[in-house]
Amino acid sequence: MSIRTNILMRVYLAFGLILLFAAAVVIQLFRVQFVQGKKWKAMATTLSTRYQTVEAARGNIFAVDMSLLATSVPEYELHMDMLAPGIADDQSFNENVDSLAIKFSQLYGDKSAKEYSRMLRDARKEGSRYELIRRKVTHRELTLIRKFPIYRMGKYKGGLIVIEQNRRVLPFRSLAARTIGYKNDNVKNAVGLEGAYASYINGESGKRLMQRMAGGTWMPVNNGDDEVEPKEGADIISTIDVNFQDVAQDVLKAQLEATEADHGCVVLMEVATGEIRAIANFTRNKEGKYEEKLNYAISNAADPGSTFKLATYMTLFDQHKIDTNSTINAEGGKYKIPKGPTISDVEDYNFVITAKTAFEQSSNVAAAKFVYNAYNNNPKEFTDKLYSYHLNEPLGLQIAGEGIPVVKNPKSRSWNKYYTLPEMAYGYEMKITPLQMLTLYNAVANNGKMIAPILVKEIRRLGNTVEQFQARVINEKVCSDATLGKMRSLLEGVITEGNGKTLFKNSLYSVAGKTGTAQIANGASGYGLKKTYQASFCGYFPAKNPKYSMIVVVNHPTVGSYLAAKVAGPVFKKIADRVYASDQGMNQAVPMHYVGNTNLPQIKKGNVKALKQVYTKLGVKPLYATNNAAGNGVDTSNGIAFEDASYKSGVVPQVKGMGLSDALYALGNAGYKVVARGSGMVANQSASAGSIIPKGSKIIIELQ
Repeated sequence: MSIRTNILMRVYLAFGLILLFAAAVVIQLFRVQFVQGKKWKAMATTLSTRYQTVEAARGNIFAVDMSLLATSVPEYELHMDMLAPGIADDQSFNENVDSLAIKFSQLYGDKSAKEYSRMLRDARKEGSRYELIRRKVTHRELTLIRKFPIYRMGKYKGGLIVIEQNRRVLPFRSLAARTIGYKNDNVKNAVGLEGAYASYINGESGKRLMQRMAGGTWMPVNNGDDEVEPKEGADIISTIDVNFQDVAQDVLKAQLEATEADHGCVVLMEVATGEIRAIANFTRNKEGKYEEKLNYAISNAADPGSTFKLATYMTLFDQHKIDTNSTINAEGGKYKIPKGPTISDVEDYNFVITAKTAFEQSSNVAAAKFVYNAYNNNPKEFTDKLYSYHLNEPLGLQIAGEGIPVVKNPKSRSWNKYYTLPEMAYGYEMKITPLQMLTLYNAVANNGKMIAPILVKEIRRLGNTVEQFQARVINEKVCSDATLGKMRSLLEGVITEGNGKTLFKNSLYSVAGKTGTAQIANGASGYGLKKTYQASFCGYFPAKNPKYSMIVVVNHPTVGSYLAAKVAGPVFKKIADRVYASDQGMNQAVPMHYVGNTNLPQIKKGNVKALKQVYTKLGVKPLYATNNAAGNGVDTSNGIAFEDASYKSGVVPQVKGMGLSDALYALGNAGYKVVARGSGMVANQSASAGSIIPKGSKIIIELQ
């Protein structure tokens, strides 16, 4: 054989082997893809894993007194590994499955025991490793379920897989719901405190390793445990007072229902701190019911009406254009602006009146003429002063959604040289939100210091303070002390001499404020023939030493009067009455007047803390008759002696003659369970005083 032939044979052999190998590869690929495809696909699916994000428990939102406004409650989703070690053999499973089904049926009552048993048996036949048993399981239910047959074998043997989730709840339900807000993944559309402080509240998410099972179901690799534990979010301490918030919502809603108004809002703020104690907003829906949809108090920028006259007269006084005794002809309540509309007053009897009377009677004509006469040749002087109050700027609130104020100046496109200036004098040709208006009134109450309102005072993590907030100073002094004194006098005059006189007659406390009735434009149609009004009342109390400022706005009342003094004023008074009655720091001691029986109040062995509080409010002096009282400089003359009662566990105390609260306090401290029947004062108790009865026993008390 020649060398050439030998070489060719080797080449052909090598080439043939290559072709044969290639064919084998193709055949094997075909076999894997089509013949064994299902097998390998199932295996690939079974072996695939991924990390799943586990949301952290969100932080709580508290009221100023640490009442819980929003919290995350754990909620569980239950799955079951039907091939768990404890039930790997059919005998163990069959012996316990019916008992497990009975327990589920008894606990939930939504299915019969047979239906539960069938569901579990079918899942067993299918070899499910992650069978869904139930969603939205509470912690109490989970505690019971862990003791059910099969599951009580333990975490791994019983096959119970628990996936913890968190559900956001509001313990006070609708109380301040719009201000609390809700979680929104879109940061630009953040709602309320939940949205504004999401970076704090959300916490840090964890990770859980999940394995994909046949059928596309994902199952935790470590039976529900997390590879990276989530970290709980921080807590928010708000400025809201739950009691004041409850009052504000109830009173506002009642007035909206009575007047069938379109919507309304209330804001109650502490003068010195700028902390908002209550903020309520209601909108009428298609069914005529009222619900919280929008936070009008911070978002609804509109013509404020006569409440703006505070800024008008403050400007006139501070720039020495007029004084309180300056006079103007109100022309009977009708005034035609040169080349402009006619301005009208509610009253048609005002002619030559002083600035003080004009303010107290809320004369639109007087305000317009005062401003027109003073600033017609230089309107910028007037608008510049308004800008010094920062009325043209947002407040920079801690929550999103603040309305953008509009206060015109001569350079504004819509400025009309004939009528914009005089109409601004009584609160038109501008847009201001209720909270922005309240901030100006609060500045007058706060000795001229204007501060931005706040809704959050502190952020805490694990009980430790992360950040504290105080109101930002907008303007250290909005006007001179002389002007401030005049404005406070005028605001008080509205209540004592003006259109708020009948509203606060015989009140236990003094009020300073201003009414405002404004006609509201109806969108593109303008003011038109169909008139829509907004009634508002803004002020503060007590007038001499202000602690709270408040604004009430009721939009488009359709039943009864639309005047602010009759619509918004009563809301202000009812809320202020409740606040005054509740705030011990603002309340004065009630003088004691004994008539007829002059014996001092009878003392029973109840809650001494409550007794001290009552005595303090009534001005009754306690007598601390202790051995070292005189040494401590305590006045022990002419007082009432009392001391906290101590109760011995297992010895029945005397509760006859007590009210229910004190009886429960006494018997509870002695260690007994109480069953109360009837109402009034305790007339009988099932165990006589001094009896020795084991702790935890039941004692029946009858009240008459």
